[in-house]
Amino acid sequence: MGEKQAKHLGHMVVLASWLAVFCLFGYRATFSVLLGPMSKDLGWSISQLSLGYSLMMTVYAITAFFSGMIIDKWGTKPAYAIGSVCAALGFYITSNAHTYLAYLIPYMIFAGIGTGMLWVSSTISVRKWYTGKSYGTMWGMAFMGAPVAQVVLSLGVKRVLLTMDWRLAMKGLSVVVFIALVIASFVAKKNPEDYGLTPFGMKKNDNNPTDEYTWTLKEAYSKPAIWGAIIAFLTSMIGEFLIWTQVVMYWTRDIKLSLGTATNLYVMIGIAGIFTMPLMGKLADKVVANSTLESNGRKKMLIFAPIVGVIACILLLMTKSTIAFGVIACVLFAVYWAIEPGGVAGYTGAIYGRKTLGKIWGAATLIVMGIGPAIGSFMGGYLFDLSGNYQNSIIFATCSFAISAIVAFFLPLTATPNNK
Repeated sequence: MGEKQAKHLGHMVVLASWLAVFCLFGYRATFSVLLGPMSKDLGWSISQLSLGYSLMMTVYAITAFFSGMIIDKWGTKPAYAIGSVCAALGFYITSNAHTYLAYLIPYMIFAGIGTGMLWVSSTISVRKWYTGKSYGTMWGMAFMGAPVAQVVLSLGVKRVLLTMDWRLAMKGLSVVVFIALVIASFVAKKNPEDYGLTPFGMKKNDNNPTDEYTWTLKEAYSKPAIWGAIIAFLTSMIGEFLIWTQVVMYWTRDIKLSLGTATNLYVMIGIAGIFTMPLMGKLADKVVANSTLESNGRKKMLIFAPIVGVIACILLLMTKSTIAFGVIACVLFAVYWAIEPGGVAGYTGAIYGRKTLGKIWGAATLIVMGIGPAIGSFMGGYLFDLSGNYQNSIIFATCSFAISAIVAFFLPLTATPNNK
């Protein structure tokens, strides 16, 4: 196969991942927009509706574990195909709900399975095709789908809600995610070895993928590297989801901004992310290129990202003096967002190789996403209820980011198999 054709296959992998990330974060971004109209129409409390999202995230985390096994064996095509049907049904069936169980069960099951098929598949497929100094750049391009979804789908749903109801908005979203993921399943490729190729970015002295060590899940999780990565990722996720779910309320309740201004600030994170995703990816690859080991370069970025999160949280607390600090905080959160999720996957891949990365990263996702979003969201609201303001909530997020940076500082650079 010629170099041009090989690059084309790699670009198709990135495109498929872009579409998967677009749909995954589209689910997250539009839920908060649909929440109010759903509550008003159905007469259910915000906490009742939020339970559906929490249960959906639980199913998402469990599905992510199994999707990793699918990817190692068959590639991403079946994961995206399953995701297209389930993600579309999650929106469509929910749009017809008139009873609480008719909302809770299909949203939990179909949306959970649909979105659970997308995160591990998108990150790992890019990692299997791009390693070393190529991974960060290409993952940055793929991860651009997340901020694009946050901006385009959030604003699009708001526009629909001005003239129509939430049910029609959900039906429209079901069509969007179905088409996007069907396209993703068509353009997705198997692992590069299936085409007689080696990953882009591999050095001449790197192990050939067929010669890589086959880690069992038990053996991989007997090493401190994966647990360090999980704790660093988990503590960042707790801080991240606390901010994502509470920041608009902080701006309206504590800072007394209008809902429109607060929403525009929130959307700014997505707009900034469109630019920070590829830029931070290139920066990460330059750091890797100047490091003796790829794992060392990825580790440096995992220290840097949560430190940026700490600074952003401090600036949020300073928004009371001027809104300019809030604007800068949004940009910094976009910088953090561009590094952390893909950076942890990159570090894990640098430690354990590509051959069995799907199941290793799938299990890590099960742990992190099964715990982090729930704790972050809960603590944000709980600390507000205790004090009547969001200052303690943001301080809690600041500490979570700080712990992540500290844990990342002590991450090992290698993991030795038991029989070596």
